[in-house]
Amino acid sequence: MRLSLVSSAVLLGVASFAVANDAPSEVIDLTAQNFESLVNPESLILVEFFAPWCGHCKALAPHYDEASVTLKPQGIKLAKVDCVDQAELCQQHGVSGYPTLKVFRNGTPTDYSGPRKADGIVSYMVKQSLPAISDVTSANFEEFKAADKVVAIAFVSSSDSIPAFAETAELHRDDLLFGTTSDPEVIKAAGVTPPALVLYRSFDEPQVIYSGSVSSATTEDLENFIQENSVPLLDELSAENYAIYSQAKLPLAYLFIVPTDPKREQYIEAIKPLAKKFQGKLSFVSIDATKYGDHGKALNLQEEKWPSFVIQDLVSLMKFPLDQDLGLDLAKVTEHTEAYVAGTLQPSLKSQPVPESQDESVYTLVGKEFDSVVFDDEKDVFLEFYASWCGHCKRLKPIWDDLGSRYEAIKDRLTIAKMEATENDLPPSVPFRVGGFPTLKFKPAGSRDFIDYEGDRSLESLIEFVESNAKNPLDPAVPFKGQKTASAKITAQTPAEHHDEL
Repeated sequence: MRLSLVSSAVLLGVASFAVANDAPSEVIDLTAQNFESLVNPESLILVEFFAPWCGHCKALAPHYDEASVTLKPQGIKLAKVDCVDQAELCQQHGVSGYPTLKVFRNGTPTDYSGPRKADGIVSYMVKQSLPAISDVTSANFEEFKAADKVVAIAFVSSSDSIPAFAETAELHRDDLLFGTTSDPEVIKAAGVTPPALVLYRSFDEPQVIYSGSVSSATTEDLENFIQENSVPLLDELSAENYAIYSQAKLPLAYLFIVPTDPKREQYIEAIKPLAKKFQGKLSFVSIDATKYGDHGKALNLQEEKWPSFVIQDLVSLMKFPLDQDLGLDLAKVTEHTEAYVAGTLQPSLKSQPVPESQDESVYTLVGKEFDSVVFDDEKDVFLEFYASWCGHCKRLKPIWDDLGSRYEAIKDRLTIAKMEATENDLPPSVPFRVGGFPTLKFKPAGSRDFIDYEGDRSLESLIEFVESNAKNPLDPAVPFKGQKTASAKITAQTPAEHHDEL
């Protein structure tokens, strides 16, 4: 679809969408009987898999309805599947949470990674309907460069070739619009000399020109340029734009400020020169300290004392909070940021106190002890990461305790452990992050590699996994490291009644 055929109001994605329960809708209801006949012929269709009881689904519904109405004139359809009524159909499509949105092209699905507000859905789906790179002419230049928050246009002569631009566009077509032009009128209007790459933005400086050689640039070069310039110098972070920062993977420098603080704008303006200095290395954001105070706690800000400043590495998830007693003192924030960029700043690691005694068959591990306990080269370690509020974790507990009891006689060579992952941070030495609960990892003796446990959560399966992966002898009758034979024997236990979990 050529851009000139698309309404600029749709592309701008800035219309004010009413969120009303009785809003009109063009969303198609899908069932197992009509799914293939309605979805497979479509070159582009968005499908939502939802559950009627799901709060997130209810919040999405009016926006989804509004987007369906707006997109209908463009021939872009939206559909939905009730996963309570159509459980088998949802299972066939690998739906494990609600809502799940998938973009189908002639029956082939890809995950939807766009916003969940009406204007964001419209903008995302319009991008999906366009070729990765659109032709820009004098007739649509002004419309195209204002069509989204960030638009990338390559200006070329007939002999120019920029293969990296085409590859970058294919990789990031979900993120922004890409266009190319060799139209002399457009090139003159842009005031550039081909070959050139320009980002047009709806924030900060309205256009940014790539300073290197476009012809010899690599895909990585162009990706870095786009990532560095695709977010405002200092924007307010919210649930709606967090994904943009998350995808960029740049460390986030948070300014936690109460919205009613009379000095709020003063703080933000004072930090902007620092944000400019480190643009491309960190993304600076302000955040509502009242609304997102719990997120501050997750970043190891210990008190609800605002304003506060903290840096988070989005790759390692390490957190670097500034002493909260310092507030947003510019000199201290600058010193803190410079130390982080230089690699001399140590992360803050949350840890529960080290238990005074270990009276259970399962070892209670805390963050402070992680390296010394888990990376003990002489021991096999089987570790559960859990959350106190997690229902699956609560159901696993008696089984995990039984596993610890089974191997209690050989604690000198095998550690069955558990760690409350929401109360203890993993140190930088650990090559993974915990994304769900419970997570089970096995670290063989003499190794620093971890093996994921992906079997069912029955005692028998856990025992089989230990016996298959342990490096040390599991029979207490076998001496270990010159020690005397253990007198206790491992005895088979009858596991408690167990029901498999998802």
